[in-house]
Amino acid sequence: MSNKVSKWMILPAAVLMLGTVVLAQDTSSSSSTSSPGSSNTATTTPSKPTIAQRKENQQDRIANGVKSGQLTAGETANLETKEAAINGETRADRAANGGKLTSAEKQQVNQQQNQLSKQIYQDKHNAATQHYGNNEVDQRRENQQDRIAQGIKSGQLTAGETAKLENQQKGINQQVQADRQANGGKLTQGEKQQVNKEQNAASKNIYNKKHNAKTQGGTKK
Repeated sequence: MSNKVSKWMILPAAVLMLGTVVLAQDTSSSSSTSSPGSSNTATTTPSKPTIAQRKENQQDRIANGVKSGQLTAGETANLETKEAAINGETRADRAANGGKLTSAEKQQVNQQQNQLSKQIYQDKHNAATQHYGNNEVDQRRENQQDRIAQGIKSGQLTAGETAKLENQQKGINQQVQADRQANGGKLTQGEKQQVNKEQNAASKNIYNKKHNAKTQGGTKK
């Protein structure tokens, strides 16, 4: 009699324990699976970059192109002139709207940055590159480009300042190219001295623009 009683007492207890385990597993599984409105799902949706972030991204891409030689001085000057125009338009719109941009203005800026982005890509992947030789003149030119690239990357150079510096380098490069073509690929001693004199002036210009009150973000140094 005692054996039968104990069996009937044990069976309900076992069933109860099994049900508890199944319920716990089901609860754990449902909690690990996020619902469409849960925070886990929300974090996987990337947020759109702000106007300032897009501007910084464009400048980083240009700086990398200058550093690698994928962008010539002329290409960089053209890109930075367009970037400066976008920045100027954005500042004017904000000044007219109490420091903010309307939805239509944001859309316009993004469209302009999309066009500029395509041009950056095309200029970086075309046949025109900035070649640097082992001679003193080309090494000087590479050093200037490295300094400009660093200034773009750090924000010390605005798009407008960069455009002016790169136009200056473009002029020097064209002069060197013409002199070499006229002299069988070489420069005379007098031409080398002239190039160094022009690069000295460009070097001071780079330093002054990197250490003035203007920055890419609009903040003072």
